[in-house]
Amino acid sequence: MAILTNTALTFSAVGNREDLIDTIFNVDVMTMPFQAAVGKTKASAVLHEWQTETLAAAGANAVVEGDDTTSSYTFQAPNWPTRLSNRCQISSKDAVVSGTQDAVSKAGRRKEIVRQLVIRGKELRRDMEFVLTNNQAPVTGNSTTARQLRPLCGWYETNVSRGTGGGNGSSSTAATDGTQRALTEEMLKGAIQSAATNGGMIDLIMVGPYNKTVISGFTGNNTRTQDTSDKRLITAIDVYESDFGRHRVKWSAFSRDRDCHLLMSDMWAVAFLRPLHTIDLAKTGDNEKGKMIVEYTLEARNERGSAIVADLTTSG
Repeated sequence: MAILTNTALTFSAVGNREDLIDTIFNVDVMTMPFQAAVGKTKASAVLHEWQTETLAAAGANAVVEGDDTTSSYTFQAPNWPTRLSNRCQISSKDAVVSGTQDAVSKAGRRKEIVRQLVIRGKELRRDMEFVLTNNQAPVTGNSTTARQLRPLCGWYETNVSRGTGGGNGSSSTAATDGTQRALTEEMLKGAIQSAATNGGMIDLIMVGPYNKTVISGFTGNNTRTQDTSDKRLITAIDVYESDFGRHRVKWSAFSRDRDCHLLMSDMWAVAFLRPLHTIDLAKTGDNEKGKMIVEYTLEARNERGSAIVADLTTSG
């Protein structure tokens, strides 16, 4: 087909308005299963402390009728609690926007500094999930070194399954990674049983994306069926039921895929010395500056109620 000479075309036109919709799209993961599951509490000092206790093992217990305590009787030793602590860590994000950028007409937002700080707040919550569930070494901190909290991976001591060479963390060291191995249903069941015998009631199994697919491949005692009436095949396991209860299975984009956390969620909490908030920074030029900041730590109320299967392979 031909077009007439001097036909006005969009290719050379001047003054056509742009077609830019007034929305900004984002698909980054904002699901944070650990923070969603555990408690929230208040810290009142940089060093946050709490106490745990353990009952004596159950055993045979019989005394004679009329038994009395005499001067030679030996009372049981007192059951003293254990005092635990974790240091608060400061995390922050900031933004600066020129006065001109806030003055011009924009799509998808009215005030640029507000949008930037909203984004920083979302990023900060993701950073918190990463810090809380990963394996950093705790740091006391000083005037030149940032404090670092003891994270989830560093608290497990009682119900632990690790690869060869793996080791537990401490109040000053991160957990030691061992030789990776494939996650099996026997490993999962063994960790749940270990926690249960120590009083734990596992309600959340948290894994990375690859090992979520591994768990969904477990067969247990069930036979998978397909509902042909609506042409759906359900292959995911979102609730795993063991001899010791029902356990939700969640995948996390921020914890390590090599770790399978089996959590008694009410035995963990995030303690805030300063909650997530915005600080308006002093104006020093033709711009606006702001900072999002939070000061927090992890409260491991009693790690004996949870378990970890560590050092897992992260690909097929």
